[in-house]
Amino acid sequence: MNASPSTPEALRGALAGLLDGLPPTRAAQSVDRLIAHYRGTVPTGAPVLRDRADVAAYAAYRMPATFEAVRAALDALREAAPEWVPATHTDLGGGTGAASWAVAEAWDGAARSTVLDWAEPALELGRELAAASGVPALKDAGWQRARIGTALRVEPSDLVTVSYVLNELTEQDRDAAVTEAARAARAVVIVEPGTPDGYARVIAARDRLIAAGLTVAAPCPHSGACPIEPGADWCHFAARVSRSSLHRQVKGGSLAYEDEKFAYVVATRFPVVPAPARVVRRPQIRKGQVLLELCAEDGGLRRDTVTKRHGALYRAARDASWGDAWPPPAE
Repeated sequence: MNASPSTPEALRGALAGLLDGLPPTRAAQSVDRLIAHYRGTVPTGAPVLRDRADVAAYAAYRMPATFEAVRAALDALREAAPEWVPATHTDLGGGTGAASWAVAEAWDGAARSTVLDWAEPALELGRELAAASGVPALKDAGWQRARIGTALRVEPSDLVTVSYVLNELTEQDRDAAVTEAARAARAVVIVEPGTPDGYARVIAARDRLIAAGLTVAAPCPHSGACPIEPGADWCHFAARVSRSSLHRQVKGGSLAYEDEKFAYVVATRFPVVPAPARVVRRPQIRKGQVLLELCAEDGGLRRDTVTKRHGALYRAARDASWGDAWPPPAE
């Protein structure tokens, strides 16, 4: 039910001329600073994207990866609630609007998006990219300046996304943002970097969403405590990101793709059918068998060994990917 198979291409096309006129050294400096912040743990009391150069570098560097990570989380929501279609969407701390691009694709442009962010340069560039997208739902999106903190108030919305935002906030503002998202939304999707710190922020947000009365739809098959021992491991997944020539130029890479590691949680106020289990590591394919590391609906972790004697299930296991529901949904 994708809006258009060309939505990722539309995003790459909108980004293509973004750095025209910006000296390569300036773009590289902005990217280096943003990478340092993205990988860091120190929150800020001011917008990370300070000017047009920062925003252009950020969009070229991060939007394709953010789009793919959020799209993967939305796919998990759609699997858990295949009949549900949001009419309204708030992109909390959405910057240049990558999550809104993912929402436009996931539900065929059915949801009207409103992007809230405290960095006016990001909102301005987001408007430009949306206008150049050729996607009606994006061209009709609203862009509003708002500080993401304790004073934030969000209009009631079917879906609220909070992607790659919590790491920018103080703990007080982070808790307030999640609480407000839970109050305003029927479904909340939170995505953070797939690092131990990102996972910790997602787990804290997950606890807060459950306390607010929401039910976990994904990736967990349950709303109980996470079975991963704190400090011993962390739950995260990967999304394949195709790199355009612009993307490779800005990031200094040579491969045509990269894998974006991310952690996420989806929670809803309406009935959902979570996966019976979730593949939480890359499947290990061996001669005549596939080893699957799973988080199960009983709240525990387990390893399933699927062999050739399992027939169709074995073939499905060979095709299974990290992050997939298990067993795969019936066609």
